[in-house]
Amino acid sequence: MTETENSPPSFLFHQGTQPLLISMPHAGTYVPPALAARFTEEARHVPDTDWHMERLYGFAKDLGASILVATHSRYVVDLNRPPDGASLYPGQSVTGLCPIDTFADTPIYANGDVPDHAEVAARRDEIWAPYHAQLSAELGRIRALHGVAVLWDAHSIRSVLPRFFEGKLPDLNLGTANGESCDPALAQELLSIAKDARGYTAVLNGRFKGGHITRHYGQPGQGVHAIQLEMTQCSYMQEALPFDYLPELAAGVQPHLQRMLKAALRFAAAASAA
Repeated sequence: MTETENSPPSFLFHQGTQPLLISMPHAGTYVPPALAARFTEEARHVPDTDWHMERLYGFAKDLGASILVATHSRYVVDLNRPPDGASLYPGQSVTGLCPIDTFADTPIYANGDVPDHAEVAARRDEIWAPYHAQLSAELGRIRALHGVAVLWDAHSIRSVLPRFFEGKLPDLNLGTANGESCDPALAQELLSIAKDARGYTAVLNGRFKGGHITRHYGQPGQGVHAIQLEMTQCSYMQEALPFDYLPELAAGVQPHLQRMLKAALRFAAAASAA
């Protein structure tokens, strides 16, 4: 896979002033035309996108956060998977580094035209690697400047997906790799805020405990605290085509997101001063 002059960069980045980096690895929708031509009609709609993340977190720049946003669809390469594609949830249904099926368990590629090892490696080198290089560099910069960094991995998903979980998913799913990626005190404060959010349900380290980004970069002993938030899309948008953002619905959950991010910043300030 070789990017053309008309292709977007592999990520968009805004550098903030505070010790907080928000990563949005599944927000991208771009699929190179030659690749889209191999997709099924369903897959061309990239239905498993974490839609409208930048808009939902539109307040984050005012908090001083750095923001890293994927441009390419997770169907091209999944930035929240290990580079070797190893499963993060052994024994459970998962999608891979370069997925070949949708969340609905339908084929992404028409006529079985799935990527071979060389194509997977090329996508990893051209898109996955630059995103992670930027993520790592920004965490290093923040930590050098502030002594501590908080990484917030922002995600959303349809609220009902029988392939991955039974019934309806809680609205706010915080993940800290079962306590390995983040100071427990911060995790509990975030959970308390999420549980106090009227009209929303919340859980810590439930079905979604954090993907590769949370698990790999979260090193609390080294001053990097990583949290994944997987939200139900019905909390802020239309879950079916055309996947519209619903501002009035989003306005209900955004104050709770702000409270959690402000709590993370307070934690970082206290840790930096210690």
